[in-house]
Amino acid sequence: MSWHPLCFPILLVGGALLLSTPPARAATYYVSDAGSDTNTGTSPRVAWRTLTRVNAGRLGPGDRILFRRGDQWRGQLRPSSGGPAGSVLYGAYGKGPKPLLLGSADKSRPTDWHNEGGNIWRAGEPAVIQAPGALPAPTMTALPWQLYTEGGAAATGAVGDAGPASFRVDCSGSGSGGNHIQLYLMPFRIEAGKTYRLLFRARASQPFRTRLPELMKATPPWAEYASSPARRLVTVRTEWQAFSQLYEASVTAADARLTFFLGGQLPAGASFWVDSLSFFESAPAETTGSLPMDVGNLIFDDGTSCGVKVWNEGDLKRQDDFWYDEERQALKVYSVGNPATRHHSIECALTRHIIDESGAAHVVYENLDLRYGGAHGIGGGNTHHIIVRDCDVSFIGGGFMELEGRPVRYGNGVEFWGGAHDNLVERCRLWEIYDAALTNQNNAPDVLQADITYRHNVVWNSEYSFEYWNRPENSRTRNTRFEHNTCVNAGSGWGHGQRPDPGGRQLCLYHSSAPADGIAIRDNILAGATENALYAPNWDPAQLAALDIDHNLWCQPAGEMIALKTGTYTMAQFAEYQKEQGLEPHSVAAQPRFVDAAKHDYRLAPDSPGAGAGADLGGGKR
Repeated sequence: MSWHPLCFPILLVGGALLLSTPPARAATYYVSDAGSDTNTGTSPRVAWRTLTRVNAGRLGPGDRILFRRGDQWRGQLRPSSGGPAGSVLYGAYGKGPKPLLLGSADKSRPTDWHNEGGNIWRAGEPAVIQAPGALPAPTMTALPWQLYTEGGAAATGAVGDAGPASFRVDCSGSGSGGNHIQLYLMPFRIEAGKTYRLLFRARASQPFRTRLPELMKATPPWAEYASSPARRLVTVRTEWQAFSQLYEASVTAADARLTFFLGGQLPAGASFWVDSLSFFESAPAETTGSLPMDVGNLIFDDGTSCGVKVWNEGDLKRQDDFWYDEERQALKVYSVGNPATRHHSIECALTRHIIDESGAAHVVYENLDLRYGGAHGIGGGNTHHIIVRDCDVSFIGGGFMELEGRPVRYGNGVEFWGGAHDNLVERCRLWEIYDAALTNQNNAPDVLQADITYRHNVVWNSEYSFEYWNRPENSRTRNTRFEHNTCVNAGSGWGHGQRPDPGGRQLCLYHSSAPADGIAIRDNILAGATENALYAPNWDPAQLAALDIDHNLWCQPAGEMIALKTGTYTMAQFAEYQKEQGLEPHSVAAQPRFVDAAKHDYRLAPDSPGAGAGADLGGGKR
């Protein structure tokens, strides 16, 4: 039976209360393109204008932020938490299309591009490169450098030749983790919503790769104080180089700290010099035209086509190949002619979450349209009582990250990472996602993921429709439910052909050593996959037997539809799968008949098999 949302003003997931009546005195704030950040925001007539103002708002339980339909915003939303008395809601007001939150930089004007010859075009100004002594007056010369080692690392340091804004580190033992050698300055003050630029010069006696400094809390719990890509990797060479980094402060605090994490990176026997360091307030990247972080994807002509990201500058050989120059913070594209004359729109998906909800609780996102982000659409660890409802999420992912010493690309539509619980995603549409449209994952010890539900969502053209894993063994999963979702054409999205690891799976169940109970996969339509509709080759038979999986409609006419540790099955072998595995006695393998798949109307026709499965689309397209 389909559940109708209008029947239940109070929502329960896993027995936990997710929404309650907003408390008295809850406030509503409005945001529009026509607003001003100097306004009060308390009515459409005096609306706020920017995400910077929204992120700086002091919100409490029951407060609402409403974006005007038909308008758009660029940047990153960092939500405020509510509480048991009421969630903070980020939603929409007015008439027209859903408010559009863009995680991209627009490079659609011919003047955005500079011809470097050989059909190579550059967007974004190179990072600030200045001669020694030409940097702005250092703001941190009064702060003493501090050097810390642990984990078997050994290093000594001394003030360098250029005074208090310089320092030398001599490493005799590197350690294995970045935190094993830390060079830092603290404490100093930052303000939420403001953008800061760090400038410094550096060299080393041996070249090495390291991360640019992180802006963080000076004392436990060592929280991050900025949402920009402080983890950007650069190469420090033997000659002096100038480095530049932007930070978007996410809090107002007087205990900020800038930390170079050098452990496991600065080689034993090597020395590292930093000089001419300054840190000052700067204009946001959105107003300067710079590209201060990796570009995960180029989206051309409103999604008609995408660029192909390459690993090295020398690989720029075909039309619309692109490469991000980390050290100079610029984008380069191979194009016969100015890219902006070949395409009417060019969106550069920046590698940060469109909504960064790290540590957030009691938050609702409703009727929002999230597009063109190079990381996750909605991401962040250790969240609870989150609801994502009636949202659209598209063209997400493709950014670089380093995993176990190697570069990989990533990006999920909605991800619950780490100790997430009591979270819900319902009635959303997700498409063109580089990795998983919907996922909960964990890779830390002693973590419980509990009461996470995905229901009545429609997913198409994503590499994985749903991905799940939790490890190590002393973590645990309880009550993860994937029900009444419609998932179509996994692996048919923009990223599949350029992935180093193409998958194309509806249900991707990776190695998951954490004990789990209450995982339900029921009443879904799982139609079309380039590789497997169900992929669980590392799951033991006991893990599979514990799944509550049934009443699904499966369809994958070609290839191995189901890949398990004990065998593989084609669609024609579905009955054998049911008998041998003892799973899904009421599921069927058949071709669904959609109302109009070409227009992404994935309602089942009255004569289609699998009646009752899939998302409740309310009797019509959304």
